[in-house]
Formats: sequence, C-alpha cells, structure tokens
Amino acid sequence: MSYKTQPSTHYVAITPHDSTNYDKARAVFVGVGGIVVAVRPDGTAVTFTGAVAGSILPIETIRINTTTTTATNMVALY
Repeated sequence: MSYKTQPSTHYVAITPHDSTNYDKARAVFVGVGGIVVAVRPDGTAVTFTGAVAGSILPIETIRINTTTTTATNMVALY
C-alpha cells in the first residue's frame, strides 16, 4: 500500500489564515461546504469553488487562506 492510499494517522483542525502555514497536509476534509482557497507547497493559492460538505480534497497544502474561503470545520489530514 502506498503512502497516498494509506489511512491518515494524524489530523488537526484547520484555522484558515492568510500568512501562517502548517505542516504540509496530504488532504483536507471539508465539514461545511463552500469555497476553499488552498495554498500549494510552492506558495500558489488555488480556489476550489463548491467544495461539498463531508468531502475530502486529496490535495497537498500548507495553508488555507481566510480571505475568500467560506467553507468551515475543515481538518488537515496527514
């Protein structure tokens, strides 16, 4: 089983912020749907419009920006 398909062993609630990074997560759980502005490890911000409540975005991210993000109750999965 590869690293990407194994279950997450560590997860933390995400507090969106426009400049404070967290350790690189390999996925984001979206508790309440909306817009998610995720920042890639290279610093590029990408907007996910219409993220559905209860979904998992299988993306590597170092931050969720607070500006424009409307989704809430997100959890970083490692």
